[in-house]
Amino acid sequence: MEKSLYEGYVNILKEELLPAMGCTEPISVAYAAALARDTLGALPERAEISVSGNILKNVKSVVVPNTGGMKGITAAAAAGIVAGEADKKLEVISSVTPSDRDRITAYLNSVDFSVKQSHSGCIFDITVKVFSSSDSALVRIAGHHTNVMRIQKNGVDIVNRGEDTEEPDFRTDRRILTVEKIIEFADCFKLSDVYDIIKRQIDYNKAISDEGLKNDYGARVGKVLLGSFGRGVHNLAKASAAAGSDARMNGCSKPVVIVSGSGNQGMAASLPLITYAESLNSSEEELIRALVVSDLITIHLKTGIGRLSAYCGAVSAGCGAGAGICYLHGGKAEQVSCTVVNALAINSGVICDGAKSSCAAKIASAVEAGILGFEMSRKGSHFCGGDGILDESVEHTIENVGDIARVGMRGTDEEIIKLMIKKC
Repeated sequence: MEKSLYEGYVNILKEELLPAMGCTEPISVAYAAALARDTLGALPERAEISVSGNILKNVKSVVVPNTGGMKGITAAAAAGIVAGEADKKLEVISSVTPSDRDRITAYLNSVDFSVKQSHSGCIFDITVKVFSSSDSALVRIAGHHTNVMRIQKNGVDIVNRGEDTEEPDFRTDRRILTVEKIIEFADCFKLSDVYDIIKRQIDYNKAISDEGLKNDYGARVGKVLLGSFGRGVHNLAKASAAAGSDARMNGCSKPVVIVSGSGNQGMAASLPLITYAESLNSSEEELIRALVVSDLITIHLKTGIGRLSAYCGAVSAGCGAGAGICYLHGGKAEQVSCTVVNALAINSGVICDGAKSSCAAKIASAVEAGILGFEMSRKGSHFCGGDGILDESVEHTIENVGDIARVGMRGTDEEIIKLMIKKC
C-alpha cells in the first residue's frame, strides 16, 4: 500500500477512536463550559449558551453522567463549569465526586443560565459565554466535538480559527477511504501501528456492554433480547451492542471508545465483532484486523453524511459491523462490498431523533441489518444496482446514501428539531 495512504489510514484511526465518557454532545457542551470557566479564571455568575438544533436534539433526552440523573444543556454546562477538567476533553467530567454532584445541583439552582438555538448554518455548533463581575469569556466549538474555533476573554481573541459555517475540520481527509483500500489496509497494516487504540476499544466497550447486561439501565434492550431470543451468536451480537447503549444513554460513567464522534456508533461497530470472534475462537490479531475494517467502513459511510443529521448513525455502524464480521470469516473486498450494499438496502433511512434510551433498539436493528447483509453475501445473494437507491458500485451507493442523509433529509431534520423543541 502506498506509504502516504497507509499513514493517512493510521491517522484516521488515531483521530477517530477516542475515549469518551457519556453521550458526546452533552460532553462537548461540558468541555466548552470547562474551557470557558478556565479562561474566565473564576466561577461564573451567569452563562449564555447558544447551540445548533442538532445539539439541542442530541442533548435533550440523554442522562449526563455523574450528575445524579440530570439531563439537558444546562446540566451538562453546569457539570463542566463546576467540576470539569478541560484537559481531559471528552472525559471532561469523568472525575466528578459525590460532593461535586451536590455542588453541581446547588450551582444550577443559584446561577442564571440562558439557552438559545444558534442559526450560524453550522450543524455542529456550541458557544458558551460566561460572566463574573465585569469579566467575560467565550468558547466556541464547531464542526466536531473537540474542535475549538474561538476562545475570547473580555472580547479579545485568544484563539480564532475563523467563522466558517461549513463545519471546519482540520484532520486527515476522510475522502481517501474506499472499501477496496480499507480491505487492502486491513490485510497489511503492522499490528503495532494500531494495537493500543484497538485494544482500548475492545476493553472499554466490552466493559460497558457487560455493565448493561448485568444491571437495569433504561429500557434494558440488551437484556430483553437475551431473555427473549437466547445466547446464540447472532442474537448475542445485537444484545451486547444494545446493552452498551442501554448503559451509556442512561448515565453509566464507564468510558467508551467512539467512532465518527459517537459512542453508540463505536459500540455498534465493535461489540458484534468481539462476540463473533469469541464464537469463532479467532486470534487477537484476527479480531483487531476485522475491527479496523468495521471502524473504517463506519467512518467512510459517515463522511458523506456528516457528524450530525436526521439519518441515524447506527445504520452506518451496523454496516461496518457486518463488513467486519464478513472479513472475520475470510471475506475479501468483493464480499465486504456486497455486505455493505445489502445492509444499506435493508436499513437506510432510520431517523435520528436525538440520544436517548431507544438508541439501543436502533443499534440492535442496525446490527441485524449488517449481519443479514453478510449472511446474504456469503450465500451468494445480493441486491442489485438500480434497485432503489443502490448503484452499480459500492462507492456510488455510499455516495447516494450520503446525499440522501445530508441533503434529502435536511427538511426531516428541521421538522424533528422543531417537534422536540416544541415539547420542551
